[in-house]
Amino acid sequence: MRGSGPRLWSGLAVLAMGCLASAVAGAADSVSASVSASDSTSISASQSWVDGRGESRAEARLVDSWANQNLENLLELYRHLHAHPELSLRETETARQVAEAFEAAGYRVSTGVGGTGVVGVLENGPGPTLLIRGDMDALPVSEQTGLEYASEVTALLPDGRTTGVMHACGHDVHVTTLIAMARMLVEVRSQWSGTLVLIAQPAEEIGQGARAMMADGLFENFPRPDFTLALHVDSALPAGTLGYTPGFAFANVDSVDVTFYGRGGHGARPHLSIDPIVAAGSFIGSVQTLVSRRIDPLEPAVVTVGSIHAGTKHNVIPDEAVLQITVRSYSDAVRDQLLDGIAQIASDTCRTFQCPRAPVIGVREEYTPSVYNDPVFTARAVALFESAFGSERVVEMPPTMGGEDFGRYARALNVPGLMFRVGTQDPEQWAESRVPGSVPLPGVHSSRFAPVAEPTLSTAVRAMGILALEMLGEANPPASAPDSPPGASE
Repeated sequence: MRGSGPRLWSGLAVLAMGCLASAVAGAADSVSASVSASDSTSISASQSWVDGRGESRAEARLVDSWANQNLENLLELYRHLHAHPELSLRETETARQVAEAFEAAGYRVSTGVGGTGVVGVLENGPGPTLLIRGDMDALPVSEQTGLEYASEVTALLPDGRTTGVMHACGHDVHVTTLIAMARMLVEVRSQWSGTLVLIAQPAEEIGQGARAMMADGLFENFPRPDFTLALHVDSALPAGTLGYTPGFAFANVDSVDVTFYGRGGHGARPHLSIDPIVAAGSFIGSVQTLVSRRIDPLEPAVVTVGSIHAGTKHNVIPDEAVLQITVRSYSDAVRDQLLDGIAQIASDTCRTFQCPRAPVIGVREEYTPSVYNDPVFTARAVALFESAFGSERVVEMPPTMGGEDFGRYARALNVPGLMFRVGTQDPEQWAESRVPGSVPLPGVHSSRFAPVAEPTLSTAVRAMGILALEMLGEANPPASAPDSPPGASE
């Protein structure tokens, strides 16, 4: 379908909408149900552009015109980025391209923020400060899409292994959209007033990028945002559609290492040993009761033991067993309950099996906090998207237990934040994949994940552009305090 143009793709997207609407019945009416009654007045005020601001529709037409005129250049940039991915903390060439694009557009540019991060600032009169983030890093995945511009890049991992490198999570789309915003919002600067802070963030895939940029003075050395905004591709949606999730959208993600110690010996004489594998096995079963018996059933929580390493031979009882655990939650209270419970059950297990020493429990510092989409900000975006794209192409999505470090920004600032979703799949193939018994389409992190470039980029640029203009418009009211998640503090 290359070269078919955005109009044809928009038509294909509409063909799939009947299936989409049936899969998410009632999505267009769910916004008001997702936001508390106490927010109603604020939402009504923020949506006033629908009835009283004809200029918003003019802004949408302006963004559409710019996107249509620049789509081929953006597709060329996207294909280049896709073919030249870089792993986390190694995004030097991508960062250079972003910095050059920001400088060419007239931004004040700073590089090397938090490692390879790039910050571009454009001050354009009084008004709110909007932060837009795009993440740059790729994954250690060998691409198998068969695309003409597929990555052939390889890299050496810390353990000495060689791996393929691929933009299997759509960060090439994110960076292309970020550069598009840098160019577009300069060219239409007469239509908005305020300050724009664009950040190209490293190391999202390993949960370190946002923390590193903040530790390097992101909010001390640059204008302090009133809103934080980002998008993410979504392999569960057809290209040409947008998704949103009010409230918690991504989970807290913790990595926990637990080491059980025993007393090694011969497998034929276990009574003379203390078996750490048996202790670890008992712990694995017991720790599941944290979710099933200690956490409120209405509170999402996951504890998964993903790795256990112990022993070297069939008939040797080892001295230790090491477990790696991923822990997922939304609220800080549930997170604390899970982490405390893991420590308590591990210690009690060691006492039960008379381990010679207490277990070593390590909670890795680089945890990823949950992403909380401010309901008022979300409702404002949804109303805008439905007006511009049609309500059938704007879908409420369930929250996920996956992780995303974008939430760290709004959490630290205590300001409204929003990450919305952009569909990526061929609409016809997506519709076919929804038929019972069909093979699912490749998702993010798959070696075969390949966004349909034209409609994905066109939708991403249009959605981000009209929302940025809305948030930076002179008619905006001052930013109100966000509806913060319970116990959120950093």
